[in-house]
Amino acid sequence: MKKSIALMLGLSAAPLMAVSQSAFADVYKSGGGSLYAGLNYSFINIENGSDDVDVGTLSAKVGGLVSPFFGLEARAGFGVDDDRIGGVDYSLDNFFGGYATLNLANESPATPYVIFGVTRVEVEAKSFLGTTTEDESDFSYGAGVNVELAPEVSGNVEYMLSLIHI
Repeated sequence: MKKSIALMLGLSAAPLMAVSQSAFADVYKSGGGSLYAGLNYSFINIENGSDDVDVGTLSAKVGGLVSPFFGLEARAGFGVDDDRIGGVDYSLDNFFGGYATLNLANESPATPYVIFGVTRVEVEAKSFLGTTTEDESDFSYGAGVNVELAPEVSGNVEYMLSLIHI
């Protein structure tokens, strides 16, 4: 079974764009030093042949800025909203990854960035014929922007694509 996964990550607590994921407590752009953590809701698109499935996940991320222009972070999450197409229930059981960010540091409340790294996902497809669970890892990349919402609280909007084929 071939599936390509598009991880669409980022959408701030005060939605800036209706593109993808929510970050509720991201201490990145505003204060907090060089370490940050966040909680996210992600919309993830899974393509399986002609099927185009949308699932939701909850995840956490932790990271740190090595310099104002370069950061490292880890993310892990699990599925909370499945999708059903053609009698098949699709769910993303879990995912995790490690990433590097290149940030366009500036004095404004918004910091654009690009992100790249490796993501591992476990996907389950269930029908009356049985259940199939597969996992795969591959390169992921994307772009986003972190926005200061209040002291010690930031949000982000991000789009990430993973080149995963399951």
